Amino acid sequence: MIIIFFVCFLCYIRGMKSLKGIAAIVLAGLLFAVLQIKIGSAPPVGNFLDPFTGFWQNAENGEPRDIEFNLDELEGKVSILYDTSRVPHIFAENDKDLYFAQGYITARDRLWQMEFQTMAAAGRISEIVGPVAVNFDLYQRRMGMVYGARQSLDVMMSDPRTKTIIEAYTRGINAYISGLQPRDYPFEYKLLGYAPEKWTPLKCALLLKQMTKTLNGGSDDYYLSNILAKYNKDIVYNLFPDRPFRASPVIPAGTAWDFQPLPLPEPPKEADPKALSSLEVNGYWRPERSVPGIGSNNWAISGSKTASGHPILANDPHLNLTLPSLWYQVQLSSPGVNVCGVSLPGAPGVIIGFNRSIAWGVTNVDPDVLDFYRIRFKDEEKNEYWLDSAWIPLEKKVETVKVRGAEEVRDTVLYTRFGPVVYEEGETPFEQSVPQGYAAKWIAHEGGNEVLTFYELNRAENYEEYVMALRHYVAPAQNFVFASAGNDIAMWVNGKFPLKWKNQGKFLLDGTRSSNDWQGWIPHAHNPHVKDPPRGFVSSANQFSADTSYPYYLNWEYTQPGRAIRINELLAGMQKATTDSIRLMQSDSYKKLAEWALPAMLQALDTTSLKAEENKARLELLAWDYRNAAAEIAPSLFEIWWEFLEKAIWGDEFAKAGERPMRYPGHDRSIHLLNREKEARWFDNVNTAAKEGLRDAATQSFRKTIDSLQQTYGQMGEAWQWGNVKGTHIAHILGQDALGSEKLLMGGGKGTINALNDHNGPSWRMVVEMGDTINAYGIYPGGQSGNPGSPWYDNMIETWRQGKLHKLVFLTEPDEDDPGIVSTMTLQ
Repeated sequence: MIIIFFVCFLCYIRGMKSLKGIAAIVLAGLLFAVLQIKIGSAPPVGNFLDPFTGFWQNAENGEPRDIEFNLDELEGKVSILYDTSRVPHIFAENDKDLYFAQGYITARDRLWQMEFQTMAAAGRISEIVGPVAVNFDLYQRRMGMVYGARQSLDVMMSDPRTKTIIEAYTRGINAYISGLQPRDYPFEYKLLGYAPEKWTPLKCALLLKQMTKTLNGGSDDYYLSNILAKYNKDIVYNLFPDRPFRASPVIPAGTAWDFQPLPLPEPPKEADPKALSSLEVNGYWRPERSVPGIGSNNWAISGSKTASGHPILANDPHLNLTLPSLWYQVQLSSPGVNVCGVSLPGAPGVIIGFNRSIAWGVTNVDPDVLDFYRIRFKDEEKNEYWLDSAWIPLEKKVETVKVRGAEEVRDTVLYTRFGPVVYEEGETPFEQSVPQGYAAKWIAHEGGNEVLTFYELNRAENYEEYVMALRHYVAPAQNFVFASAGNDIAMWVNGKFPLKWKNQGKFLLDGTRSSNDWQGWIPHAHNPHVKDPPRGFVSSANQFSADTSYPYYLNWEYTQPGRAIRINELLAGMQKATTDSIRLMQSDSYKKLAEWALPAMLQALDTTSLKAEENKARLELLAWDYRNAAAEIAPSLFEIWWEFLEKAIWGDEFAKAGERPMRYPGHDRSIHLLNREKEARWFDNVNTAAKEGLRDAATQSFRKTIDSLQQTYGQMGEAWQWGNVKGTHIAHILGQDALGSEKLLMGGGKGTINALNDHNGPSWRMVVEMGDTINAYGIYPGGQSGNPGSPWYDNMIETWRQGKLHKLVFLTEPDEDDPGIVSTMTLQ
């Protein structure tokens, strides 16, 4: 039945004219009366098909037109100029009106997305979809998402500037909501059968906490402790070393630190992380925390390396690709500010962008800011826990989860000194990396004022003001790249970082001693940073923040180093760079991992036993230039072979069903094994009586690769091309294929600069050249509108797929004559 709805929707809303569409519409009409009936927790879908209030009303023709609204909440006139990409350029006479208009316009295009994301953050999805989401909602509550959002909101509202803009932004959203009739509701409200609710400042804070969860919400503590319990400390540190074998850190090696470091905390002598792993088997396993090789890039090059003599900044944050897009383009202008870039729907200001004086962008730092502490309860009542030789009362917070079509669920969350106990003994975790009986100490529980950081960045005019803005920032920790019209470039590894001893939090921690807690905070001025390095560029790609001279511990593992090394190789050799050469670099598909691993893999093959099709595949790989081009077969062979080979090496020891969850060693360790430790014990499959080696593992996994491709795509040919096998597509947030893109034939891949897999990749590409005239370009894979019935819903996807960028319109005044402006909205 849902298929019928989507056929109707696609035929009518997205402009398909066919007999199938007519038939679907007729059938929908016949079913209309029946579908008024509510079934379980599902909405009565007749409302969805109602010709007067249903999805038909969401069709837009896309014709530009000037419009005017009278809104009592405004103090003055606001002019909103729309360009050919449907980007609003908002000009207001004061800050209150500016952020009111930003809230109003963002809600006009993205209301459902804004609300759905914040309801997910708050653990309220069960209110929309029913019992199926209860475990997710409870997990969000148990992790303290709302608690952390309230902490941050208190900080934001204590500052008069951020209080003003958050309240104005909130009023703007609510002004739009108050003017809606059911026929005007965004499509997804009609599909799911509910109505928008009033926006609150807490929702702005929840959105930022959701980003912290996405980017700083991972932990390997449980996995590493389980490996430690099975093996020993020597093996763990050998396979999971604290530094990669190859590295090119964010802050150039040899950079002198301009601060006197604080004394470092000493680990408690009695600490025994192995003792904390004596947990019962939970009956599941998970080999890896996340997808290796996926991440973000940013860099800035000095004017000494550009054709214009002015610095150029580039940023492409890689995140889940969705419709509606994560980002929303906007220009904001009022006395004291004129800034252009992308915002997060649901938060005021510009997050990544530029003004007349500076440009900035971000990538994820991935510090260790989520640790788990074993809690010893006094008894089954769990009213007290043991800490420093005394019983300490717990704070209990009752969470009430409303469930559509079912009784509400009440849950009591236990809060300790360290944070909330996420899962008690005997409970089945929603997230497998979370151990039972442990409290989560997490940076998301800290109050911060990220809104103030972006408020000040939007107005900053030089390096000093950029640094001042970063002081307010807590999480998620980001590498903030910087370039200025004054020809400065810089990079700050930025966030609020706990002061720890080395490897504190690499394993689970003992929560019976306060000495195991975080020992304060690294001063902001001590965060890794560099300005105008002699090499003429700065860059980050989620790699290690600094070399071993940096005195503080931030984490023991970062993303694999291939992207960072490739970026720095290209930038080091670059002269007379232009915005176009930088644009092309963002789509670079060279695979450093293949360069380092494939020769050893091919050498290890038993070529005498290969069948004709297998030998043909081997010859493809021998001729490959290590570029993951969309039309090449070799990338498909390598990517699948690498996956099977790693499983052959590590899967028998680190992914056994029935054992505690573990993970594999990183790619860097596997590469070292292939090239330097060819007789290592890990090549043997412990599940067989025979003694296998590298040749066996390589040959068997290669055969499995060919068989897998044949089973899925037939004999070797066009269907084996990388763009088809990788299968990049952009799905709707709800996962509905009918509202997403088709498969996009694109190159790139995990570990390349264009780090793109089937659903994750460059969510926004931006290139900005500073100078007397700003030359800025950008694009994201979607469109400004969140309405699937709008021509602005997915209109930028094809340009993005081709690796092209749009010239960004940057106006200095509302009556500026610019050919890119096609319509005006006036609010007064």
